[in-house]
Amino acid sequence: MTDRFVHVEVADGVATLTLDSPHNRNALSAKLVAELRATLAETAEDSDVRAVLLTHSGTTFCAGADLTEAGDRAEASRPDEATHALIDLLRAIVALPKPVVGFLDGHVRAGGMGLVGACDVVVAGPSCTFALTEARLGLAPAVVSLTVLPRLTSRAANRYVLTGEKFGADEAARLGLVTVAAERPVEEVEAILRSLRLGSPQGLAESKALVSAPILADFDRCAEDLASRSARLFASEQAREGMMAFLEKRTPWWAR
Repeated sequence: MTDRFVHVEVADGVATLTLDSPHNRNALSAKLVAELRATLAETAEDSDVRAVLLTHSGTTFCAGADLTEAGDRAEASRPDEATHALIDLLRAIVALPKPVVGFLDGHVRAGGMGLVGACDVVVAGPSCTFALTEARLGLAPAVVSLTVLPRLTSRAANRYVLTGEKFGADEAARLGLVTVAAERPVEEVEAILRSLRLGSPQGLAESKALVSAPILADFDRCAEDLASRSARLFASEQAREGMMAFLEKRTPWWAR
């Protein structure tokens, strides 16, 4: 079990899924995405699971795309495989017939923001920072926009998508990206899970379907176009420069 990037524990009706890939700050590698997707499918069929808690080990919830893998795929002209895998994962979270609670107390970047946006309820602890950094790498938050943009105000989306600036848990709550910023996040999460346990499985599933319908409609309408856009950007010269500059800890040519 130690080689897994996603650990699962079921207790008191809650399946806790912990992202645990410290070597790359829980980046969205092919392995992590596949494990998380498979685990969600299993929890959907588990009648003992009433809700899912998505959390993390370490100081980073999710650093976004695994840029080493992304660079390799771009060189091989296969950037669309990871893009479609991420789309499937985000849609699986939104469509899961059980509420998904995000419990974050660390850094969230780029594609990790898509996971946050896909959750139904999100509790952010005081160590959280958030940023949509794609534009600084020659990219755009194409796929993650499906779950992030419905959560943000339009002015906030314009600012943070374009600037890549960091913001904290209080700002994330004010903008609607997270449900609550909590100084004592464990207590807040426990209170939310107690409330969810009062709902019947049918009541929770049907109620979630109502509130998730607009986001799922966007997936059906826009996902393929956004996947094509993302693949084109990852294969571009500027994206290769941006990713290499990040990995080599240097400034890309456009920021010098």
